[in-house]
Amino acid sequence: MPELEKAYDHTKVEEKIYKQWMDSGFFNPDNLPGERSESYTIIMPPPNANAPLHVGHALGMTIEDILIRYKRMQGYKALWLPGTDHAGFETQVVFEKKLEKEDRSRFKMTREEFYKECWDFVQNNKHISEQGMKRLGASCDWSRNVFTLDPEIVKVVYKTFEQMHKDGLVYRDGRICNWCPKHQTGLADLETKYEERVEPFYYFKYGPFTIGTSRPETKFGDKYVVIHPDDKRYSNYKQGDKIDLEWINGPVTATVIKDEAVDMEFGTGVMTITPAHDPVDFDIAKRHKLDIEQIIDKRGKLLDVAKEFAGQKILEARAKIVEKLKSKGLLEKTDEQYKHNVQLCYKCGNLIEPQIVPQWYISMRTPVNNKASLREMALKALDEKKVEIVTEKFEKIFRHWMDNVHDWPISRQIWWGIPIPVKYCADCANVIVDTGDAIKNCPKCKSSNLEKDPDTFDTWFSSGQWPYATMMANDAKNNTEDIKKYFPTQVMESGWDILFFWIARMVMLSFYRMNTFPFEKVYLHGLVRDKDRQKMSKSKGNVIDPLGVIDTYGTDALRFALIFSTAAGNDIPLAEDKIKGMKHFANKLWNIARFIIANVESSDYKWEQKTEADKEVINALKFAIDEVTEGLENLHLHAAAQEIYQFTWHSFADIFIEKSKEQMKDEKLAENTKKILLHNLIMILKLLHPFMPFVTEHIWQLLKGRKLVTEKMLMVANWPA
Repeated sequence: MPELEKAYDHTKVEEKIYKQWMDSGFFNPDNLPGERSESYTIIMPPPNANAPLHVGHALGMTIEDILIRYKRMQGYKALWLPGTDHAGFETQVVFEKKLEKEDRSRFKMTREEFYKECWDFVQNNKHISEQGMKRLGASCDWSRNVFTLDPEIVKVVYKTFEQMHKDGLVYRDGRICNWCPKHQTGLADLETKYEERVEPFYYFKYGPFTIGTSRPETKFGDKYVVIHPDDKRYSNYKQGDKIDLEWINGPVTATVIKDEAVDMEFGTGVMTITPAHDPVDFDIAKRHKLDIEQIIDKRGKLLDVAKEFAGQKILEARAKIVEKLKSKGLLEKTDEQYKHNVQLCYKCGNLIEPQIVPQWYISMRTPVNNKASLREMALKALDEKKVEIVTEKFEKIFRHWMDNVHDWPISRQIWWGIPIPVKYCADCANVIVDTGDAIKNCPKCKSSNLEKDPDTFDTWFSSGQWPYATMMANDAKNNTEDIKKYFPTQVMESGWDILFFWIARMVMLSFYRMNTFPFEKVYLHGLVRDKDRQKMSKSKGNVIDPLGVIDTYGTDALRFALIFSTAAGNDIPLAEDKIKGMKHFANKLWNIARFIIANVESSDYKWEQKTEADKEVINALKFAIDEVTEGLENLHLHAAAQEIYQFTWHSFADIFIEKSKEQMKDEKLAENTKKILLHNLIMILKLLHPFMPFVTEHIWQLLKGRKLVTEKMLMVANWPA
């Protein structure tokens, strides 16, 4: 056979090797060789179907692929089930930007037209993320690939909602939500961000009181003055007292309210409230059964109550309103350096304008059929060790969130996503859950005057059912029994930043729907940062494109660099030099293989420890096997990677290979030394394969071509024991 090339060229290898894996059928656990009675399952956190993968995806997929390849080699029926996410609001924002560039708007389209165009847009781009997964070496079962808008997934989501409605766990209510005036939808807290700003803070005369605010545009409807019941400065005022005073648009009668929500140390300790546009004010109004009047519309413009300011955007009107109050002698003073945080839409940067919007909620604390509530189910899973969160820090965070959990709003006022399957009877106000869109008449009054709920589900509601929904969907499509064979799963791997928004909800919904845990362990990786531990962002110019890195250095180098310093939950500093260093390691492995292949002719494994060097390398190998295996079992992937790196480069290459050159000159030691060299190479390839699958499989195939190994593919070779 021809001599191997002097340097490993990943560009000639990776696509060919991935095709060999695909052609083998071994990504599908049902096709794996040998007797495999025990399953090992990971469900892929679905990346956005519309977007290319970023370096955080690369880290997560590398971790998951390492675990799957390891368990596959250990003899498990290893299933890594892939999928992509329609990503609700995220995708709609991207698509609306596309429409803006074309001088179009969804508000000038029918809902059906918008949905169809968005669907086509996503389907045309869906292959981008999937191709990225393949380039990362993801050994997932593509025959089971799912999309969160697949009809079978939607059926599962609808069934859960329907059951929750029957059990009294979902309800519709008008409450304050984070409203984005640009995108015209309520947002989850996760979909907003905070920005520190320095703005004027105004002090106004309000009858006998002084009130402070940074938002005078909300004050048109103020007719309640709220005081803490323990504030001695205002002890002469009693609950319900009426006070006539002059205000923005003329005389008003204000009512005194005593409530402990008031911060006595802030401002003057007195405040007026705008219940329709502030969550604290809303809660006060609800407690005291006060009137609630809308001042600002959903596009961020003042309503008729503002009189001459009606129709103006709030930021445009603010200075004019202050000037009017000043002209009436009601402005006492202005603090120009008021520093505070303002809430913004994380996509467009517009100010969040809290609005009362009817939404569907899931109750977190209502007992299910006189048993545990969803919140209690999640906490019980941790108490009984049915679900283990790797690292104590994140378990504490999980428990803290659950102790303080609020009811979950699951509806969004967007068009891209899973429609909420509810109809309302205009004649009798009956609420009808219609999962098949087949009900034409109200079951209660027989009226045909039905209106469909216009909202869609929060994407976290559908993705919160991901572990069992994927299995059910595949069973429905392929007439299989995946839910019996592969559920519950073993590991859920994800970024720590969505521990509550996704992980916690998967735990709750799985116990509710399946009466069992969705996964045994939760492995949370950190965020990938630049070499200076700064957050990666396009504006800083420090974003690492994983596919660009692969083009330059190869997939194995990127994977090994990501894992090498990745303790669970810790953020990972990643520099190009580190990736370049792991490219050198791949070349080192290649040179080791070239040396051994050039010197070994037989696959005979009968060797002895004849020299001190033999004993040292075999003992070091045994130690490495134990350490790597233990590291993988305990999810200490970085420790496993560092151990195999240390053994390969130093114990084997630097020490034993150099000594072997002398031993092979001795006729009595030569053959035995060659066999030890081959044995070590085979063990190294097996230990390294989960981490660096392409270069190891390529070398394995070269060994097989020379009949130096017998197993068809390294990906299904037996793990070293």
